[in-house]
Amino acid sequence: MSLALSILDLAPIAAGETARETFAASVTLAQHAEKHGYTRVWYAEHHNMATIASSATSVLIGHVAAQTSTIRLGSGGIMLPNHAPLAIAEQFGTLETLYPGRIDLGLGRAPGSDQLTMRAMRRDATSADTFPQDVLELQGYLNGESVIEGVQAVPRASTRVPLYILGSSLFGAQLAAALGLPYAFASHFSPDALHEAVAVYRREFVASEQLDTPYVIAGANVIAADDPADAQRQFDVTRRARVRGMLSRGPATPDYSDEQIDVFLTTPNGRQIANMMRYSAAGTADDVRVFLENFASSIDADELIVAHQSPTIADRLRSVELTAGALLGAAV
Repeated sequence: MSLALSILDLAPIAAGETARETFAASVTLAQHAEKHGYTRVWYAEHHNMATIASSATSVLIGHVAAQTSTIRLGSGGIMLPNHAPLAIAEQFGTLETLYPGRIDLGLGRAPGSDQLTMRAMRRDATSADTFPQDVLELQGYLNGESVIEGVQAVPRASTRVPLYILGSSLFGAQLAAALGLPYAFASHFSPDALHEAVAVYRREFVASEQLDTPYVIAGANVIAADDPADAQRQFDVTRRARVRGMLSRGPATPDYSDEQIDVFLTTPNGRQIANMMRYSAAGTADDVRVFLENFASSIDADELIVAHQSPTIADRLRSVELTAGALLGAAV
């Protein structure tokens, strides 16, 4: 099947490592993705999370873009209610001017943080309510058609920055459809509404200047390895780290043993957390290919954006290679 393949780089700060090492790993990962035929790499805006280094998302995009040549880079996504639309238009106008034809702007409306951090960012509790209007204001700045008379974003790139609506509910699907924008569903961590949201998006889609027909991107977690037992071991490590992080509401800590985490995963609350990673493939290249093709077919996805969840950068790079070989026919 013809299917575009991309990467969501969660920019993880591993235990005992620094953010600087994470940024170096992100550069290497993007270079590897470029070499093996991936369409794009996206980074997500998170705040006050000691294990994620992509808080200054546009800065990271620029850093990686300077050390790659052809692959598209962007946000998956910028949490627009955290920012003035003008500021984001200026940032991405700058990026597109520096790296023309390579920059994506994915937009979400969640805070990307907890309630305390949201207040520290001076974000009003009702700021998400104006998300649709903010998207239109941002689009106007990027297109040179400002909805605020006398205000322009400088610099404005000569090529347009494509917008994508990100979501995990029907709201994002309906907005993307109404605006005629591509829709990316965060099924790698919030899977429940995936099929209904995609159906709503396709049914309600209205063509726009950017897009003639619906375009669906769906997220999945992937760990591809040469040995299926090793892939499963890596997945278990990653899932336990996710649970630890959620239980502590902060950086993953060794407060809970592996055995305690595994017992917790058998409880109703544990199964609920495990369900967040429902769309995950761990195994050989062929195992991953079968899972991803079936997953994509279930929603007629145009593109998959995968989070390679291996705990180490070496294993993530191998997962990138194996997955590309299986789905894209790239040399491994």
